[in-house]
Amino acid sequence: MGKRVLIVGGVTGGASAAARLRRLDESAEIIIFERGPHVSYSNCALPYYLSRTVPDSGNLLMVTPERFKKQYNIEVRTKNEVLSINRMAKTIRVKHDGTENEEAYDVLILSPGAEPIRPQSIEGVHRENVFTVRSVADVEMLDTWFSAHDVKDVAVVGGGFIGCEVVENLRESGRKVALIEAMPQIMSPFDFDMVQILHKEMMDQGVTLILKNGVKRIDEHEVELASGKKVKADAVVLAIGVRPETDLAKAAGLEIGETGGIRVNHNYQTSDSAIYAVGDAIEVLQRLTRKWTRLALAWPAQMQGRAAADHICGRSHRTKGVIGSSVLRVFDLYAACTGLTERAAKDAGIPCESVYVIPADKVGVMPNSAPIHLKLIFETPTGRILGAQAIGKDAVDRRIDVIATLISMDGTLEDLKETELCYAPVVGTAKDAVHMAALVGLNLLDGRFRQVPVSAVRNLVESGAYIVDVREKGEYAASHLKNAVNIPLSELRMRLNEIPKDCPVYLHCRSSQRSYNAIMALYQHGFDNVINIAGSYLGICLYEYAQDVLENREKIVTAYNFN
Repeated sequence: MGKRVLIVGGVTGGASAAARLRRLDESAEIIIFERGPHVSYSNCALPYYLSRTVPDSGNLLMVTPERFKKQYNIEVRTKNEVLSINRMAKTIRVKHDGTENEEAYDVLILSPGAEPIRPQSIEGVHRENVFTVRSVADVEMLDTWFSAHDVKDVAVVGGGFIGCEVVENLRESGRKVALIEAMPQIMSPFDFDMVQILHKEMMDQGVTLILKNGVKRIDEHEVELASGKKVKADAVVLAIGVRPETDLAKAAGLEIGETGGIRVNHNYQTSDSAIYAVGDAIEVLQRLTRKWTRLALAWPAQMQGRAAADHICGRSHRTKGVIGSSVLRVFDLYAACTGLTERAAKDAGIPCESVYVIPADKVGVMPNSAPIHLKLIFETPTGRILGAQAIGKDAVDRRIDVIATLISMDGTLEDLKETELCYAPVVGTAKDAVHMAALVGLNLLDGRFRQVPVSAVRNLVESGAYIVDVREKGEYAASHLKNAVNIPLSELRMRLNEIPKDCPVYLHCRSSQRSYNAIMALYQHGFDNVINIAGSYLGICLYEYAQDVLENREKIVTAYNFN
């Protein structure tokens, strides 16, 4: 008779562990206990039911208990809540239909996940018109309420992955949506300069974006913010974040890590060698900072479940830590990221630099060619790649996947520059966006030129710094930075006498390519005071636009031009 393996929680981690166990051990008795009505569903796709991108909530279900039994000989017990663990007796107490019983185990796997946060400081947080999105039942309840009460105005609290996806799908369903975020930006895995692109997209799509303002009270038809401002809302969706479900583990005396997640070793064993834990409830090692963190993403949960099953069956696992790769669609844009933000790298004490390039996602003559905004963060002086963020209309995930692969191999800018990629005019460029970022990074690393970020431009303009716009005259006439001097690249060599040598000179074009060429020419004409503006005019417009609209600031550009 094989081992008796009990698994608490299904979905990604628990279901993956169960399926892997069966592949490795036909003799094992495997039972999954799931508190809810469904054992396996696409939780990442839940918001898309609200817009009927997923036409039926039943489509969200992945594997039914019947299929688990027929195809894998795995028993699934839904609506079974595990109440406690007796480590000494190696049993769990389970509640089902009001009846409690004990189940013995040889090995126990915990995959309880994480629960959405409902801050008790918010008055009215438990009202019947306040929802979270964690399960199929949650999204069905939300959708039913909307229909029954003819909801037109919705407030979404929290601008993370779930919040942004819920916002998009509620707008697609024709509802008015306010996105409320207490922090200065949505999507914390992106740096402040990059996230302004997403802020603009939200506003362009009719979303009322409210930043730096938390929720104080929720009423029947409105939300009151910390500032006193009131927002019309017939329903509220809380997407503030999640808290690892560790009650079972704590009560059983298992070690809890410094982040609040269950502490596990490299084989995903807890402090009790007969108990494993995987998924959103555990803490993991961040590969780059070497610090503990929590990562509520599907891929790590799947791999953790697989690794735990391997070890149960005698196969050891070695983890290198996580880097955190993800992608999100925000209306007409895709946003992907991996590794550390520039902010996180500096907070971790890692000396670093970044580049911000805006190459095309495919050859410019292609009718659907569009810019990719790509930020690459690297360690100095080693050139080791630390992270990247990309936002665009197509294939940003592919670029970030390439960089994620390099990070997982401790790759450097030189490695990225030499990475051979596929090319065809309809899918990319011969010198891909990631190559462009690596080349610019190497120029910075080697001291071949200097730059300032787009976040520094407002201060430069307001302080009267000498700024040269090397775009052509027609581009300059359409819109430009106030006080910028227009010296087109095509006229640069004939107008060198107009450029001062006794003060810093800042150059930009549309996307930094022409300004870089101008700087290299000026270096050779004796100018050692020239500095490139990373992201150039397109980056400046996007960076400034959202903040100007949200904070009603005076513009530093004559007109916004995003073409």
